[in-house]
Amino acid sequence: MNAARRPPGPSASAAPDSPDAEEEFDYVVVGSGAGGGPLAANLAEAGYRVLLFEAGGENEGADYAVPAFHAHATENPDLRWDFYVRHWDDEDRQRRDDKYVPGHHGVWYPRAGTLGGCTAHNAMITVRPHPADWEHIAALTGDPSWAARRMERWFRRLERCTYVDRPRFLPRSRLLSAVLERLPVISAGFVNRGGHGFDGWLTTSLPDPRLVLRDHRLLKVVAAAAESALTATLGRPLTAFEGLDTYFDPNDRRVAGGAPGGLWLVPLATSGGHRVSVRDRIRDVRRRHPDRLTVRTGTLVTRVLLDEALAAVGVEYAAAPHAYRADPRAGADPLPPLRRVRVRREVVLSGGAFNTPQLLMLSGIGPGAELRRHGLPVLLDLPGVGSNLQDRYEVGVVSELDEAFTLIEDCTFAPRAPGTPPDRCLTEWESGRGVYTSNGAVLAVTARSQPELESPDLFLFGLPAYFQGYYPGYSDQLFRNRRYFTWAVLKAHTRNTGGRVGLRSADPRDTPLISFRYFEEGTDSRGEDLDAVVHGIGLARELMRRAGAVVRHEVLPGENVRTPEELREFVRDRAWGHHACGTARIGAVHDPLAVVDSRFRVIGTKGLRVVDASVFPRIPGFFIVTAVYMVAEKASAVLLSEAAGTGRAVRANRRRPAAAARTG
Repeated sequence: MNAARRPPGPSASAAPDSPDAEEEFDYVVVGSGAGGGPLAANLAEAGYRVLLFEAGGENEGADYAVPAFHAHATENPDLRWDFYVRHWDDEDRQRRDDKYVPGHHGVWYPRAGTLGGCTAHNAMITVRPHPADWEHIAALTGDPSWAARRMERWFRRLERCTYVDRPRFLPRSRLLSAVLERLPVISAGFVNRGGHGFDGWLTTSLPDPRLVLRDHRLLKVVAAAAESALTATLGRPLTAFEGLDTYFDPNDRRVAGGAPGGLWLVPLATSGGHRVSVRDRIRDVRRRHPDRLTVRTGTLVTRVLLDEALAAVGVEYAAAPHAYRADPRAGADPLPPLRRVRVRREVVLSGGAFNTPQLLMLSGIGPGAELRRHGLPVLLDLPGVGSNLQDRYEVGVVSELDEAFTLIEDCTFAPRAPGTPPDRCLTEWESGRGVYTSNGAVLAVTARSQPELESPDLFLFGLPAYFQGYYPGYSDQLFRNRRYFTWAVLKAHTRNTGGRVGLRSADPRDTPLISFRYFEEGTDSRGEDLDAVVHGIGLARELMRRAGAVVRHEVLPGENVRTPEELREFVRDRAWGHHACGTARIGAVHDPLAVVDSRFRVIGTKGLRVVDASVFPRIPGFFIVTAVYMVAEKASAVLLSEAAGTGRAVRANRRRPAAAARTG
């Protein structure tokens, strides 16, 4: 192999040859989250030697395990990374958001720096994307393997559903099940009509709806929401193929395929009342195949090593816990001497929508002007790296009730302090029961903001808490007053793709510059996103209106915020998001802004792929994690099929000669 060239920058002088420079693996995966973790596990199970890098640690405690503590998990210094992002480039507009942190010139955006990535602190909601999300990628790339009917198999492969009975004739052999599921007559018949998986690694369950019966006020709010959601405006008929077990299940393919609106229970990635995440999958495979899966936590990958043919031959990294400056425990110490590891087959980047484009640029792949500005060589001028950043929009409609919820009156929603007894709710959780086995969402409503939309774009979920978005200390405020109920209004399928991730510096320890360019600053010139969120607020208000006398008054947006323009201003000022994606998007090889092709290969390189949320050309579904899991399963099959058929799967994937110009 040709020697990889070292770009200039703060780490270059601190990287002498290391004693493990000749260490080699078949695959190197950078990032252990929803994309990289399952991919690394699958490759190792298939017999390859895999090195999985995670810059965070592997600490664990009640914040991880207890579903109801997920808010505290986002602020736990053992688990979190702190990014501060711009919603608006305009400073005056940005400062109108009360979540703005002046000292950081942005709004706190919770991410996880730990084994399993954000699956270790998310709200565990597991809902399939809409069929149209996959059909869009299939049409964009001309690759039929992305068609919705073919993507279903990846959901079945990863899920272990516990809230629907296993189909009577579905065999327990994973291989035989996969064969039968590909026969349309059988799969549409008696084998697996609902399309759930029962043998995967991700256990899914439903929160216990009987908990609501223990609280009169919560029952009143839920009953009012159900009455409203099951009307002709929001509801849907009970069809011949549905029973009550499928009617409220958003993941039943007979329901999801038609993309209806209505009332839903919320499937969660939990088992026995405990969180289930990617770290469980990683640990299981590492335990069974310690010779194949090597996991290195506390290691910061600083760049991908590329040879003269732009083939990925390895990575460079620092074995330094808390080195990345998003880590709340990051210090001022310099990086230790950098090390290298070589790869026989491929390098896969799975750092997510912020870190994957940052690592590509640090490696000399990205917009030429951006790289030159920071003194980095332009090995491959790929202008789409870091562009197309997009997210959900979300706001909270918060109401104060006449009295506190009795269901949660004895719950602290936090781990017990040393030397103190557990609260009643934690004691219940320890036996697999009670409030703490859920993420707090009591039910959900989906709807279309415009009747002509292909799929519902509004997801409203109810919480017995005060939730107005993410800011430092928010988790302590959620349940401080037990009289509040929030409808979180989530706008999916957003039009705005005008955000951007850029480099702050050439130092790999620095966080990137992140600007989402909300609403009119972005690409939604017609204001459809903004009007959709306003429509969602109206739906949430109607749900609470039906609750009647138990509601004292509305706190947010507030009873004085009534007109459409007043509501638009509220949304501009207070909206937030937490599903960033799109910054290394899939596209056709002739698309000048595409970063990867339909097989996840970085265009213009060999042996380098991206498998994480950054690959989506537009944001999928309601909650992105399930889509990323499905992508990881698909990517695993792609890599394994290529490895079996071609040996070293590093076929060139070039756009045109000019795109591969290298300078510096």
